[in-house]
Amino acid sequence: MKRFEEKWTAWLDDQLSGRELSDFEASLPDKATAQAEKADAKKLGELLKRELGAHALTNDEFFNHQLREKIVQENRGSSKIPTSTWWTIPRLLWAGAASLAIFLIFTFAVMQEKNPAEESQYLTQILNARVDPVVSPNASVSIFEVKQDRVTVLWTEGLQSLPADYAAK
Repeated sequence: MKRFEEKWTAWLDDQLSGRELSDFEASLPDKATAQAEKADAKKLGELLKRELGAHALTNDEFFNHQLREKIVQENRGSSKIPTSTWWTIPRLLWAGAASLAIFLIFTFAVMQEKNPAEESQYLTQILNARVDPVVSPNASVSIFEVKQDRVTVLWTEGLQSLPADYAAK
């Protein structure tokens, strides 16, 4: 079933006939106004055909027109499909492999500069850890050392101040 706009356009173009025409005209709220609009639309169509009609081209104008259309068509076709690009799939693969190789070389070079077996200059050794029971009667000191991780932890509880004989080198 056609929508109203489709039926309206077909009615203006005199393309409705028979039962479809009578049903559409019966559905119009004001048939006289609709007939006036139809007459105005026909007048406008005739005016546009008369004033905007294509003028006849001479032979040379027609030839130039064909050439211009062909040039425009070729320009549109060439802009849509690139002829070649620098970043083809093999070049992308080679660039990725080269980047990965350069990264690994630099990583290996940086890692070789520092020997992990050497002790850090920031490593300290706790020589003496004792608490004066007069200054801090409830204080306790515990030392935890893990050789494989090279970590020493000095745990103090209840310490009010560091003892005078605390030493670290």
